[in-house]
Amino acid sequence: MTDQPRQDSTNRIYQFRVRGHLDRGRSSWFEGLAVTFTNGDTLLTGSVRDQTALYSILDKLRDLGLELVSVEQLPRSEK
Repeated sequence: MTDQPRQDSTNRIYQFRVRGHLDRGRSSWFEGLAVTFTNGDTLLTGSVRDQTALYSILDKLRDLGLELVSVEQLPRSEK
């Protein structure tokens, strides 16, 4: 018997808050995430398929030199 990693077929919704407003060029680095502006910050919100994708987004934020204010996993919407 082979151990197989447990697969969760449901993506998780995350919201990343960064200080300041992203311009269009930088926003394109986060394709698939909704970009909104609030109170001087940028919110990036969307579905993240797994931990690898989550860390990829965090790496991009770091590579762009953006100040990460918060990361929040949002509740899944009931259908």
